[in-house]
Amino acid sequence: MNSRRALATALVIFLVLTCAAQPADDLQQTTDRLASSVLLGPSMTTLRELTDGFGGRLTGSPAYQAAAEWAAAKFGSFGIHSVRLESFEIPNGWQRRWAHGEMVAPLVRPLHLESVGWTPSTPEGGIQGEVVVIDDFSADHIKAQAAQINGHVVLLDTSKLFAQGVWKALPVLSASYAYLKDAGALGILQPDREKDNVLNAHDALWGAKMSPLPAFQLGLEDSKLIRRLLDARQSVSVKLEAQNKTSGATAVNNVIAEIRGTEHPEEWILIGAHLDSWDFGTGAQDNGAGAAMVLEAARAIAALGQPPRRSIRFALWGGEEQGLLGSFAYTQAHATELEKCVAVLNTDNGAGHPKGWKVEGRKDLMEAMAPISNTLLKALSGDDLSMEVTYDTDHGPFLLKGVPAFDLEVDMSHYMEIHHKSSDTFDKVDALNFKADAAVVAVTAYAIAEDARPIAPHLDHAAVGEILKKAGLDEFLKSVGVWNP
Repeated sequence: MNSRRALATALVIFLVLTCAAQPADDLQQTTDRLASSVLLGPSMTTLRELTDGFGGRLTGSPAYQAAAEWAAAKFGSFGIHSVRLESFEIPNGWQRRWAHGEMVAPLVRPLHLESVGWTPSTPEGGIQGEVVVIDDFSADHIKAQAAQINGHVVLLDTSKLFAQGVWKALPVLSASYAYLKDAGALGILQPDREKDNVLNAHDALWGAKMSPLPAFQLGLEDSKLIRRLLDARQSVSVKLEAQNKTSGATAVNNVIAEIRGTEHPEEWILIGAHLDSWDFGTGAQDNGAGAAMVLEAARAIAALGQPPRRSIRFALWGGEEQGLLGSFAYTQAHATELEKCVAVLNTDNGAGHPKGWKVEGRKDLMEAMAPISNTLLKALSGDDLSMEVTYDTDHGPFLLKGVPAFDLEVDMSHYMEIHHKSSDTFDKVDALNFKADAAVVAVTAYAIAEDARPIAPHLDHAAVGEILKKAGLDEFLKSVGVWNP
């Protein structure tokens, strides 16, 4: 028996002894069986099949589609008969091919770079030009600097912009790409903020929209060298070339499965995670782990042979990395059903040790969740219930509709070391933490679905707006067209 399995077995034994020491009601006994099934289940094998089997699962790519079909078959293999692929459309399909860059003056040396996602290929032979720096991204400033920008490659200095906060910075940065094209820029260099020339994958615009210019993510140290040369009043020229594959409007599938409830099947809980990933690594922590947790929760709940009162839906979303596109599309397509959605549980923060749940600014959810945290989850996780409000993953579109929304909170101490990087691979996942996370998701969903009463009411539009405003998210969400105050 390996050490990880031994630890998992020890935790199962602890759960059993806890039940023996304290008289447990039927729900406790059922959720302890459920947790035991998850802790000793095949979730690591499932995760490895997903990550090593399909690699990076860029939204709309053949790898993503193959992974979606695999996931649907997985749900079916658990004996779940209601499984379907639900299609939505993104404006543009995009796949990375290759990128190359070098400084040609005053030094000749290669640059560490890749294409920013959803940016076009360069013309054949690439682009070559002198580098200019801008740190003011307003339309007026860029227009005023058009003579200096025209025919040049623009290096973005975003330090002042992001000092205002990421949600204020992103709309301004995205809008600047069009202004720079109008000013005659040849292309864009966007410095990464990771040391050692490590690159983080990301896209230029929200919503799988194509950038108007070729844009490149540039290693931090390379960008600092260019800045030092420019500060010394030396002219810096670069040559940049990239080839990417674009495909116009593209259909993408969400994967949806459902276990019908026994007493109120028309009411439902949703457990979700995004199936897509960036393509530098194989998307193990972001978000293969979350997708595998959803699959494992489905397997274990189906294996119980004891469905809860309400239905449980399981969702693997596409397009999260491009702006929560799959989950947003689901809330639009199922708008008339959302009043019957009792709660949404999302997992997309990696597979660190479980800490509890984010309750997205709702004190009533915190109070309603506390009894579950203090009893059913006590042997599995911490009892933290965070009031932090986020719109960085797929609970967000449901939050906008007033649905009680939870986001799994885990220890993220080392998460950013691999997030969106080539190092996001299967070997970075701690098996015991991952299995504990999956057990927390499964037990929480079952408990909410089994409760005779809904965990909390839906909020009206005004109440949601107050939460967003307090969190500083309202203007950003308005700018990307998903929120109308």
